[in-house]
Amino acid sequence: MSKERRAREYLALALTLLLPLVNGCLWHTRRVPQAKMPTNVLSAPPERLVETINKQYDAVTTLSATVTFTATEGGSLKGKETTYTSFSGYIRMRKPESLRVIGFLPVVHTRAFDMASDGGKFKLLIPPKNKAIEGTNAITKPSTNPIENMRPFIFSDSLLVRKIGPDDLLLVTSDSPTGVNPKTKKLEFQPEYLVTVLNREGGGNVLLAKRVIHFSRIDLRPIEEDIYGPDGQVQTQAIYGPKQTFGNVQFPGTVTIKWPLQEQQILITIEKLALNEPLDDATFQLEIPQGIPVQKLP
Repeated sequence: MSKERRAREYLALALTLLLPLVNGCLWHTRRVPQAKMPTNVLSAPPERLVETINKQYDAVTTLSATVTFTATEGGSLKGKETTYTSFSGYIRMRKPESLRVIGFLPVVHTRAFDMASDGGKFKLLIPPKNKAIEGTNAITKPSTNPIENMRPFIFSDSLLVRKIGPDDLLLVTSDSPTGVNPKTKKLEFQPEYLVTVLNREGGGNVLLAKRVIHFSRIDLRPIEEDIYGPDGQVQTQAIYGPKQTFGNVQFPGTVTIKWPLQEQQILITIEKLALNEPLDDATFQLEIPQGIPVQKLP
């Protein structure tokens, strides 16, 4: 070893030994909230998680809900967040794909928007803007105008978690993110299972995530679903609040639908709910009044 190299090592050692005398210590410790693991954490095989989803989906043929909508726009990308005044409305769904969603303006209680779909095509009427939109349920080309991206599947895919088919490929993992328990107001680990539903791209060897279903390991119920687009990014997130009892039916009291890329979300608070009541075809038909311009979307 050369004299110059030995001298540099001695100097580094001396500085290391002297630094605590100059600064008082080599580190600084601060207290942070300590997360605790819940007392009861359940385990389940993948087959049971799939069975839970499929049973819940099969149990519902129609859904009729009186709701309150609360829309929020913005986030870290825009540098600000705006929450708009809540407004009432209702949602009607009938399998396989029929949907009707109506929102009412606050105070005056006239229609803010009215959407109807037969599963293949949809109509959206926006009376305050004297405007109507018609198009297919699928988004072939995302628009910079958020209202043009509000297609029926956003509601139908979020309110009910669709079945997992026998040919679907699955990846099941577990995670334990932290969060504040709304009851105790304390920081806790929130253990969950993540069931990723995969699709084989073009029948080849490339697997793409279609959606990820989050199960709470406290009660093994689905608490979130992330739906992916063809580009591999999360298009829609549905977050399910605690279950509430509506008559003799249990259903999440809230469903938050998020569009992360657009930094938009709608909080749906369910006020009244009825499942499996008859809904006729007229429920899902929307006539556009004469004189209102109609924008055609692909």
